[in-house]
Amino acid sequence: MKTQVQYYLGHLRHDFSASIVVFLVALPLCLGIALASGAPLFSGIISGMVGGVIVSWFSRSQLSVSGPAAGLTVIVFTAIETLGDFNIFLLSLTIAGVLQFFMGVFRAGSIAAFFPAAVIKGMLAAIGMILIIKQIPHATGYDASYVGDESYMQETARSSFFELSQSLHGVSQGATLISIVSIIILIIWDSGWIRRNAWLRVIPGPLLAVIWGVGFNQWALLHAPEWSLNIRHLVSLPELGSTRNFLHQLQLPDFTAITNPKIYSIALTLAIVASLETLLSVEAVDKLDPHKRVSPTNHELRAQGLGNIICGMLGGLPLTAVIVRSAANVNAGGQTRISSFFHGVLLAVSVVFFAHYLNLIPLACLAAILLQTGYKLAKPMMFFEFYRKGISQFVPFTITVFAILFTDLLEGIAIGMACGIFFVLWSDFHSAMTLTQHGSHYLLRLHKDVSFLNKALLRKHLAHIKDDSVMIIDGSRALFIDQDIMETIADFLVAARDRNIEVDLQGFATDSPLLRISSSPTDLALATGH
Repeated sequence: MKTQVQYYLGHLRHDFSASIVVFLVALPLCLGIALASGAPLFSGIISGMVGGVIVSWFSRSQLSVSGPAAGLTVIVFTAIETLGDFNIFLLSLTIAGVLQFFMGVFRAGSIAAFFPAAVIKGMLAAIGMILIIKQIPHATGYDASYVGDESYMQETARSSFFELSQSLHGVSQGATLISIVSIIILIIWDSGWIRRNAWLRVIPGPLLAVIWGVGFNQWALLHAPEWSLNIRHLVSLPELGSTRNFLHQLQLPDFTAITNPKIYSIALTLAIVASLETLLSVEAVDKLDPHKRVSPTNHELRAQGLGNIICGMLGGLPLTAVIVRSAANVNAGGQTRISSFFHGVLLAVSVVFFAHYLNLIPLACLAAILLQTGYKLAKPMMFFEFYRKGISQFVPFTITVFAILFTDLLEGIAIGMACGIFFVLWSDFHSAMTLTQHGSHYLLRLHKDVSFLNKALLRKHLAHIKDDSVMIIDGSRALFIDQDIMETIADFLVAARDRNIEVDLQGFATDSPLLRISSSPTDLALATGH
């Protein structure tokens, strides 16, 4: 315990600095997701607080950040409409949390190990590109809808690209100036010179960008109104003013609807989708972690399940581990889960006491922070890196990127997984066996496991064997040989006698029927059992 305390205290400065950045990014996203879900605005803040203050302590993922997920907005919106009441939906969410908890107990999190690295990194690159596409309208002062910023094109790729093109024709000079200067500040603060300066690196670059944006907009309101921002391009946080008003925002689930069968189907849908998004995000954050720590996925599901139970009991939205806020945490220098915890505390304190001041923050500042995060996730060098790794890595990576861009997160991952599995089978198909020729001598070597999928390749190799030749079939390296492969070799052994091909079997079990065929002209039925 003492070692753990020392570990967290040793990284406290970096974690607190990162928590401010995550808080600034999470604040408008929590509000926007609640708005898009058709839920009370404060429900998004509750989920952000629970994800930070509660889930971070029960989770063993050091860098992932939990909160309301934009990928669930359509499901939540439809569920509230179907059930007809937000409090009944909260009952579904509570049940979903229980289901998710038991998914972790029964080790459903182990499926995360089956996501190929090329697909996970393709997901990160796609999310980075989505962030850039979705943030440019905010950076130019065109759009006021914040939910799309991490919704994985939930409202279709066509509308997102249309919105991007329109934003270039409706530029606000004040917002554009704020975002450009903010990006310059972030680039300078990310340089080696700042990092080498012990005093300057203590100050988070994103915090300076926010201070710049607030200061410029306040100056513009007094001295240059044409450069000031419209109120809809500022953070819009409900002003509560006291702890009592905060407590009045909490809502309980309606337990009288426990007999309604619809709540169980909605709960199951929420549990499955939230678990998949969590596993994908945790796997992706582990790839971003500079220390390459591995998060226990089953424990993460239990932590997320507990978080969703609490959200359901307090009036929050479904939460998951979310990649955008987690990536912002990594980029800001977060080292442990303390950064996620502090971001939850900052959310709680800010909505109660400092909402008036936070509503002065321009969205253009936050857009600059996410543009930088998006660029780091989708650096062009990533494509060249995977190209150098070969077609089996480059193609699944690229297909995952564009599949997510033009569908959504889960569909894109499914397409990328299918592509990755194809290349695994293709690679296994060609590496399962090799045929070497030297004059009239042939060596057919079976590698690893040889299944029925390799039967066509085996027949192709055997068709190349010429009459009056000598052949060795070596099965010593094969851990498993499918019955279809054994029968194909048995057929060849029988035919080899008529073609004067001398066959020597090596590495097969002493009781193998193939050895009996090669040593005596017995009937094929002896080998195949027919």
